[in-house]
Amino acid sequence: MAFEVLKLTDAAKDRVREILGTNESAESTRAEGIRVGVKNGGCAGMEYTIDLATEVDPKDDVVIFDGGQVFVAPNAVLFLLGTEMDYEVTTLRTGFVFNNPNQVSSCGCGESVEIVPAKMPEATDS
Repeated sequence: MAFEVLKLTDAAKDRVREILGTNESAESTRAEGIRVGVKNGGCAGMEYTIDLATEVDPKDDVVIFDGGQVFVAPNAVLFLLGTEMDYEVTTLRTGFVFNNPNQVSSCGCGESVEIVPAKMPEATDS
């Protein structure tokens, strides 16, 4: 089994399938999956991004599951290593949630986060 940068819960997979199922209109705009990334912004410094992926970028990491694909933008890989992507429906909020071990803080409104790149283990001599 290949290493996956991002893990998805069953709820997240179901929501991705639903999004892709409602996007199967014109062949020219058909989404291949969704793309997850990060960008600079917000009061805490970074924001998670989620977009429809209408084209496959060979530099993306890909999480493939039955009925869908999630592409991870190359500039986000070190920030998302070990992250679990979930989908929650609550009284006050509905959306994707990232349980990210690299996230060190978030702003009060929850729209932006502070994320540090994952630390890669040191190589040891054998």
